[in-house]
Amino acid sequence: MRSYFGYKGRLAAASMLGLLVMTAGCAWQREAYPPVPDADRGASVQEGYVYHIAPGDQVNIFVWGLEELSSTVPVRPDGMLSTPLVENIQASGKTPSELAREVEKGLAPFVRYPIVTVIVNGFVGLPTQQIRVLGEAVKPAAVPFQKDMSLVDLMIAVGGLTDYAAGNKSVLVRYQEGKRVHYSVKLDDLIRDGRLEEDVSLLPGDVIIIPEAWL
Repeated sequence: MRSYFGYKGRLAAASMLGLLVMTAGCAWQREAYPPVPDADRGASVQEGYVYHIAPGDQVNIFVWGLEELSSTVPVRPDGMLSTPLVENIQASGKTPSELAREVEKGLAPFVRYPIVTVIVNGFVGLPTQQIRVLGEAVKPAAVPFQKDMSLVDLMIAVGGLTDYAAGNKSVLVRYQEGKRVHYSVKLDDLIRDGRLEEDVSLLPGDVIIIPEAWL
Protein backbone atom coordinates (compact mmCIF):
# COMPACT_ATOMS: atom_id res chain seq x y z
CA MET A 1 0.00 0.00 0.00
CA ARG A 2 2.82 2.36 0.92
CA SER A 3 4.62 1.82 -2.36
CA TYR A 4 1.37 2.41 -4.28
CA PHE A 5 0.78 5.80 -2.68
CA GLY A 6 4.46 6.59 -3.06
CA TYR A 7 4.19 5.89 -6.75
CA LYS A 8 1.08 8.11 -7.05
CA GLY A 9 2.87 10.89 -5.18
CA ARG A 10 5.90 10.72 -7.44
CA LEU A 11 3.62 10.68 -10.48
CA ALA A 12 1.71 13.74 -9.27
CA ALA A 13 4.97 15.57 -8.51
CA ALA A 14 6.34 14.74 -11.96
CA SER A 15 3.12 15.93 -13.59
CA MET A 16 3.20 19.19 -11.62
CA LEU A 17 6.86 19.74 -12.52
CA GLY A 18 6.08 19.15 -16.19
CA LEU A 19 3.19 21.61 -15.99
CA LEU A 20 5.40 24.26 -14.39
CA VAL A 21 8.07 23.78 -17.03
CA MET A 22 5.50 24.01 -19.82
CA THR A 23 3.97 27.12 -18.24
CA ALA A 24 7.36 28.79 -17.84
CA GLY A 25 8.23 27.88 -21.40
CA CYS A 26 4.98 29.34 -22.74
CA ALA A 27 5.42 32.48 -20.67
CA TRP A 28 8.98 32.94 -21.89
CA GLN A 29 7.90 32.39 -25.48
CA ARG A 30 5.16 35.01 -25.24
CA GLU A 31 7.39 37.54 -23.53
CA ALA A 32 9.99 36.99 -26.26
CA TYR A 33 7.80 38.73 -28.81
CA PRO A 34 8.75 42.37 -29.34
CA PRO A 35 6.23 45.21 -29.01
CA VAL A 36 4.73 46.72 -32.13
CA PRO A 37 7.27 49.18 -33.60
CA ASP A 38 6.42 52.84 -33.16
CA ALA A 39 6.22 53.29 -36.93
CA ASP A 40 3.42 50.68 -37.08
CA ARG A 41 1.40 51.84 -34.07
CA GLY A 42 -0.21 55.00 -35.45
CA ALA A 43 -3.05 55.46 -37.94
CA SER A 44 -0.55 56.25 -40.71
CA VAL A 45 0.09 52.50 -41.06
CA GLN A 46 -3.41 52.22 -42.59
CA GLU A 47 -2.70 54.63 -45.46
CA GLY A 48 -3.72 53.24 -48.81
CA TYR A 49 -6.41 50.95 -47.42
CA VAL A 50 -9.28 50.41 -49.88
CA TYR A 51 -12.35 48.29 -49.18
CA HIS A 52 -12.91 45.26 -51.41
CA ILE A 53 -16.35 43.79 -51.88
CA ALA A 54 -17.02 40.45 -50.19
CA PRO A 55 -19.65 37.67 -50.35
CA GLY A 56 -22.63 38.70 -48.25
CA ASP A 57 -22.30 42.41 -48.99
CA GLN A 58 -25.38 44.25 -50.24
CA VAL A 59 -24.49 46.24 -53.35
CA ASN A 60 -26.54 49.15 -54.66
CA ILE A 61 -26.01 49.47 -58.42
CA PHE A 62 -27.32 52.76 -59.79
CA VAL A 63 -27.50 53.29 -63.56
CA TRP A 64 -27.84 56.99 -64.33
CA GLY A 65 -31.07 57.84 -66.17
CA LEU A 66 -32.27 54.21 -66.18
CA GLU A 67 -34.02 53.50 -62.93
CA GLU A 68 -35.39 50.21 -64.25
CA LEU A 69 -31.82 48.89 -64.56
CA SER A 70 -30.81 50.05 -61.07
CA SER A 71 -31.04 47.53 -58.26
CA THR A 72 -29.77 46.47 -54.85
CA VAL A 73 -28.45 42.92 -54.93
CA PRO A 74 -26.48 40.63 -52.60
CA VAL A 75 -23.08 39.26 -53.47
CA ARG A 76 -23.55 35.50 -53.57
CA PRO A 77 -21.35 33.06 -51.61
CA ASP A 78 -19.47 32.35 -54.86
CA GLY A 79 -18.54 36.04 -55.09
CA MET A 80 -20.79 36.71 -58.07
CA LEU A 81 -23.86 38.90 -58.53
CA SER A 82 -26.51 39.43 -61.19
CA THR A 83 -28.25 42.64 -62.28
CA PRO A 84 -30.89 43.38 -64.92
CA LEU A 85 -29.40 42.58 -68.36
CA VAL A 86 -26.06 41.51 -66.84
CA GLU A 87 -25.65 38.12 -65.19
CA ASN A 88 -22.87 36.53 -63.18
CA ILE A 89 -20.46 39.39 -62.67
CA GLN A 90 -17.47 38.71 -60.41
CA ALA A 91 -17.88 41.17 -57.54
CA SER A 92 -15.89 39.71 -54.63
CA GLY A 93 -12.39 41.16 -54.39
CA LYS A 94 -13.20 44.26 -56.46
CA THR A 95 -13.47 47.83 -55.24
CA PRO A 96 -16.83 49.56 -55.81
CA SER A 97 -15.29 51.58 -58.65
CA GLU A 98 -13.91 48.47 -60.33
CA LEU A 99 -17.29 46.76 -60.10
CA ALA A 100 -19.02 49.84 -61.57
CA ARG A 101 -16.74 49.69 -64.61
CA GLU A 102 -17.50 45.96 -65.05
CA VAL A 103 -21.24 46.62 -64.97
CA GLU A 104 -20.81 49.39 -67.56
CA LYS A 105 -19.02 46.94 -69.86
CA GLY A 106 -21.83 44.43 -69.39
CA LEU A 107 -24.49 47.03 -70.19
CA ALA A 108 -22.69 48.48 -73.21
CA PRO A 109 -24.31 46.11 -75.77
CA PHE A 110 -27.76 47.23 -74.56
CA VAL A 111 -27.29 50.84 -73.40
CA ARG A 112 -25.42 53.66 -75.11
CA TYR A 113 -22.74 55.12 -72.82
CA PRO A 114 -23.98 53.66 -69.51
CA ILE A 115 -22.84 55.45 -66.36
CA VAL A 116 -22.89 53.28 -63.24
CA THR A 117 -22.29 54.04 -59.58
CA VAL A 118 -21.83 51.26 -57.01
CA ILE A 119 -22.49 51.79 -53.30
CA VAL A 120 -21.86 48.99 -50.79
CA ASN A 121 -24.25 48.48 -47.87
CA GLY A 122 -24.12 45.92 -45.07
CA PHE A 123 -20.38 45.36 -45.09
CA VAL A 124 -19.09 41.87 -44.34
CA GLY A 125 -15.50 42.04 -45.57
CA LEU A 126 -13.25 39.43 -47.12
CA PRO A 127 -11.54 37.05 -44.65
CA THR A 128 -8.25 38.77 -45.51
CA GLN A 129 -9.82 42.09 -44.46
CA GLN A 130 -11.24 40.88 -41.17
CA ILE A 131 -9.56 40.93 -37.77
CA ARG A 132 -9.83 37.71 -35.77
CA VAL A 133 -9.85 37.61 -31.99
CA LEU A 134 -9.10 34.23 -30.39
CA GLY A 135 -8.96 33.08 -26.79
CA GLU A 136 -10.09 34.92 -23.68
CA ALA A 137 -12.26 37.64 -25.19
CA VAL A 138 -15.85 37.83 -23.97
CA LYS A 139 -17.07 37.29 -27.55
CA PRO A 140 -14.25 35.91 -29.75
CA ALA A 141 -15.09 36.81 -33.32
CA ALA A 142 -13.96 37.79 -36.79
CA VAL A 143 -14.58 41.54 -36.96
CA PRO A 144 -14.75 43.44 -40.27
CA PHE A 145 -11.88 45.92 -40.50
CA GLN A 146 -12.70 49.63 -40.59
CA LYS A 147 -10.42 52.53 -41.36
CA ASP A 148 -8.81 54.04 -38.22
CA MET A 149 -9.61 50.90 -36.20
CA SER A 150 -7.39 50.27 -33.19
CA LEU A 151 -7.15 47.78 -30.32
CA VAL A 152 -9.60 49.86 -28.28
CA ASP A 153 -12.25 49.62 -31.00
CA LEU A 154 -11.63 45.90 -31.41
CA MET A 155 -11.96 45.20 -27.68
CA ILE A 156 -15.27 47.08 -27.61
CA ALA A 157 -16.49 44.94 -30.53
CA VAL A 158 -15.66 41.66 -28.73
CA GLY A 159 -16.88 42.77 -25.29
CA GLY A 160 -13.48 43.11 -23.62
CA LEU A 161 -11.50 40.49 -21.71
CA THR A 162 -12.80 37.60 -19.62
CA ASP A 163 -11.90 37.30 -15.94
CA TYR A 164 -9.45 34.56 -16.88
CA ALA A 165 -7.54 36.49 -19.53
CA ALA A 166 -3.81 37.12 -19.30
CA GLY A 167 -4.24 40.34 -21.24
CA ASN A 168 -0.64 41.49 -21.02
CA LYS A 169 0.49 38.20 -22.58
CA SER A 170 -1.63 38.77 -25.70
CA VAL A 171 -0.10 38.42 -29.13
CA LEU A 172 -0.75 40.30 -32.35
CA VAL A 173 -0.08 38.17 -35.45
CA ARG A 174 0.40 40.27 -38.57
CA TYR A 175 1.33 39.39 -42.15
CA GLN A 176 4.04 41.65 -43.52
CA GLU A 177 5.63 41.14 -46.93
CA GLY A 178 4.24 37.62 -47.07
CA LYS A 179 5.66 36.65 -43.68
CA ARG A 180 3.88 36.08 -40.38
CA VAL A 181 5.21 38.34 -37.61
CA HIS A 182 4.35 38.18 -33.89
CA TYR A 183 4.15 41.19 -31.58
CA SER A 184 3.39 41.48 -27.90
CA VAL A 185 0.40 43.66 -26.92
CA LYS A 186 -0.61 44.60 -23.36
CA LEU A 187 -4.39 44.48 -23.24
CA ASP A 188 -4.58 44.54 -19.43
CA ASP A 189 -2.65 47.81 -19.32
CA LEU A 190 -4.78 49.22 -22.12
CA ILE A 191 -8.25 48.19 -20.96
CA ARG A 192 -8.06 47.73 -17.19
CA ASP A 193 -5.50 50.43 -16.42
CA GLY A 194 -6.48 52.90 -19.15
CA ARG A 195 -2.95 53.24 -20.54
CA LEU A 196 -3.79 54.50 -24.00
CA GLU A 197 -0.13 54.49 -25.00
CA GLU A 198 -0.62 50.70 -25.37
CA ASP A 199 -3.22 51.24 -28.10
CA VAL A 200 -2.18 50.06 -31.58
CA SER A 201 -3.66 50.76 -35.00
CA LEU A 202 -4.78 47.55 -36.68
CA LEU A 203 -4.51 46.26 -40.24
CA PRO A 204 -6.75 43.97 -42.28
CA GLY A 205 -5.90 40.34 -41.61
CA ASP A 206 -4.51 40.90 -38.10
CA VAL A 207 -5.08 38.15 -35.53
CA ILE A 208 -5.22 38.84 -31.77
CA ILE A 209 -4.57 35.85 -29.47
CA ILE A 210 -5.53 36.31 -25.82
CA PRO A 211 -4.23 33.48 -23.60
CA GLU A 212 -5.73 32.22 -20.36
CA ALA A 213 -4.00 33.17 -17.12
CA TRP A 214 -2.42 30.30 -15.19
CA LEU A 215 -3.95 30.27 -11.72
